[in-house]
Amino acid sequence: MTAPGWPLHSYLALGALPGAVPCARLHARVIVAEWGLSELAGVVELVVSELVTNSFHASAGLTSSRYRGRWSPGIPPIRLWVQSDRQRVLVQVWDANHLLPVRQEPELEAEHGRGLLLVDSLSEHWGAYRPEGSSGKIVWALCTA
Repeated sequence: MTAPGWPLHSYLALGALPGAVPCARLHARVIVAEWGLSELAGVVELVVSELVTNSFHASAGLTSSRYRGRWSPGIPPIRLWVQSDRQRVLVQVWDANHLLPVRQEPELEAEHGRGLLLVDSLSEHWGAYRPEGSSGKIVWALCTA
């Protein structure tokens, strides 16, 4: 989902597999550095990691999807967009699960549930919406220096 007026953009479709997370992290770090925004590369990498991890878990058990009005059988991919206006970086991740994420306050001993807390602390803003003509949702985060 390309943001209007954001001249730098990258798109990556990933299989909903465990290897999606490291691939997405590396892609985000490299592309942001290539754009001359090395100071944001680490933050963007962490945000991408958390959002793609959540999408991987949300995709478990799904057997079909609809994206931009087109139905597809099989395990849906995870879609990643990284965009920049040369000062900020917008990260968007789509998965076919329609349930919107909810930030949790996990117990101290909990092994999971801190991802959106991390995204909230690292990004200027974040949110989620259900795109028209598609199943699932897009979770986004805006990263600034």
